Amino acid sequence: MQELTEQELHNLGMNIVGKKLQEMGYEFIAVNSELKKHPQFVLYKKGEPTIFVLVKTTNNIQSPQEYDVLWMETFKEHAQKQNAKVWYAGIGIANAESIELPVFKDQPYYVAFDDFIKVL
Repeated sequence: MQELTEQELHNLGMNIVGKKLQEMGYEFIAVNSELKKHPQFVLYKKGEPTIFVLVKTTNNIQSPQEYDVLWMETFKEHAQKQNAKVWYAGIGIANAESIELPVFKDQPYYVAFDDFIKVL
């Protein structure tokens, strides 16, 4: 069995978030799936401000919503200059057999993702 790389785990989280955003009726102005490059999604919906979505995928399914508050403040300043909203999507993905094991390619996994945190 082959373990997912950090980038592959991130891409899995991006796919989960992207699907939910499409179901919510948003169009993607830009998508960036490169690790540690933010925002991952820039959204458009007629009559609404631009939304920057930050995606962080972790193997912590207990509290995937946690983020670095200081880092987020810097990003909020950037968004305010663009008159944009900021949403955070913290996604926990863990091995379905044991959270102690890594996530493997083509093997079952749990997803912990409730909703977006509207930061700004």
